[in-house]
Amino acid sequence: MAKSKPVESVTVATPVAPSASYTVVARRYRPQQLIELIGQEHVAQALTNALNSGRVAHAYLFTGARGVGKTSCARILAKAMNCVKGPTPTPCDVCDICKSIATGDDVDVLEIDGASNNKVDEIRDLRSNVGFRPTRARFKIYIIDEVHMLTTGAFNALLKTLEEPPPHVKFIFATTEIHKIPITILSRCQRFDFAQVRTQKIFEALQKIVAKEGLKADDESLHMIARRAAGSMRDSQSLLDQLLAFSDGDLTSEKVHSLFGTAGEDRVTELAEAILTGDSPKALSSITDFAERGLQLGELLDQLIEYWRGLMLVLSAGNDFSELPGTSAYREKLKRHAKGTNLDTILAGLDIWTTTKMKMRGSSFTQILLEMAVIRLSRLEDLVSLSQLTTLIASGGTPAPAPRPVAATKPAPTTTNPTPAVDVPKKKPIAAPETDGVPFPVIDASNLAEVWPLILQEMGPTKARSLVLAKNVAISGPNALVIPFAPDYSSAYQNVSGETTSDALRKVLKRLTGQDWAIRIEQLIGSPQALRDVSKATPSTRAKDIKDLPMFKAAFDVLGAQFVNIENGYNPHTPIVADDWQEPLPEPLTVLDEDELE
Repeated sequence: MAKSKPVESVTVATPVAPSASYTVVARRYRPQQLIELIGQEHVAQALTNALNSGRVAHAYLFTGARGVGKTSCARILAKAMNCVKGPTPTPCDVCDICKSIATGDDVDVLEIDGASNNKVDEIRDLRSNVGFRPTRARFKIYIIDEVHMLTTGAFNALLKTLEEPPPHVKFIFATTEIHKIPITILSRCQRFDFAQVRTQKIFEALQKIVAKEGLKADDESLHMIARRAAGSMRDSQSLLDQLLAFSDGDLTSEKVHSLFGTAGEDRVTELAEAILTGDSPKALSSITDFAERGLQLGELLDQLIEYWRGLMLVLSAGNDFSELPGTSAYREKLKRHAKGTNLDTILAGLDIWTTTKMKMRGSSFTQILLEMAVIRLSRLEDLVSLSQLTTLIASGGTPAPAPRPVAATKPAPTTTNPTPAVDVPKKKPIAAPETDGVPFPVIDASNLAEVWPLILQEMGPTKARSLVLAKNVAISGPNALVIPFAPDYSSAYQNVSGETTSDALRKVLKRLTGQDWAIRIEQLIGSPQALRDVSKATPSTRAKDIKDLPMFKAAFDVLGAQFVNIENGYNPHTPIVADDWQEPLPEPLTVLDEDELE
């Protein structure tokens, strides 16, 4: 008989039984007073004044995003109205009524879920019970959460009761989708809009919770939770509860990144620097490394969007702007990187990032989409703006690559005579010499063709894209510029017909000439073919057709002008094209008033 081996003793750790009475952080730290509402000071102040003055309405509607305190505020208001020491803005929280309302067990404060009690029959039962007085409290209060889930019939059944309830009844509604509430309900309630809680306020609240719990958490981890919550205080508390259990009471940024599937701040800033300096191989290598480590590329994209937003805030609002995201080290890197780029580049980058985010939804090629975005951003500084292209087309030049910004970690070199990004050759010198710092003291038909491309460049790419389609821009009088558009360019005309474009043109011409200008932007009337045939008609027919055009019609009707001469081949609707800019424009039609004829 074989001998049996002695059994080795094995020590098995006995798991600790979970406490049956454990309450999650979001419930334990729920606000119990109006002054404890985080980020909703405007609502707390209004309700406090109403309670102090005795002007408490019979129906309230609380609206806002999830987890911002709507239901908590409804319970606090119910306690304030029914507390034995009330009505008061500071309920005692020790009487039986306050305690039962806080736990949702009070017989006179009925909390109804609008999603599961949304039919007409439930509302009819509610309406039939409204007439009974409260059992022990001062008011019978109905709190209906997610009230937008009620059906149309249920809303209609509630209308009359909501408008004229008994004096002992109060209604408090809460909803996240205010647009689904019928206007007939809105008009019977006092509406309070709950704002999303600022990230800094969430961070400070989380710090207090961690201190009260006797646990540890570094600032970076709490900042990450606050940003992840996206304005929801309840979401931030739920995340903190989950992370504290995951980290065994000592919460660090590495553990948060591990659970969220995100990259550390240092890795994000390194990737951002590679993109901003045009180092595509390094940027692509970083993305590959993130993917191999199992990180969520969608979360990485969110972090990059947040970083580009920080760059935008630094460049537009300054280094001391209070809403800069992240820790102090993170903000210092933002400021350093912002010195090596410009606002237009960052805005274009944000547009690429957000477009990529939308494309990622439902796509299985997330890594490819992210890599495409990174390559586009790395090449942004090599692109030529529309205003530069307009000037180049006009001059017949070729685009020169724009200088790339110096890396954020290197000091920018200073030069006394920097080389311009685009060299715009001119076919002939400017007719009028520069005097008193004004490049064009006089702009007339002889030099308008040279000045017009410069005006387009000063106007910026958006306006230049439409102005370049104008037909035969001309000088109509002393310091008067006419910009007509053909009927088939109505969209371009609409883009520049407002006062904003005219004011911008006046400023540009004032800067170029030192004088004030009159600007008229108009759209020609008639079919494009008929307008093109004007120059082919006989002189008498041409005079009649041209006289019907708005610019000349106004001259005849207002000034009593007459035709003196129409040059052969003159057509006021011929568009200015790039090749025509190198030659003087045809002489405009001379229009004289009656006094000059005498």
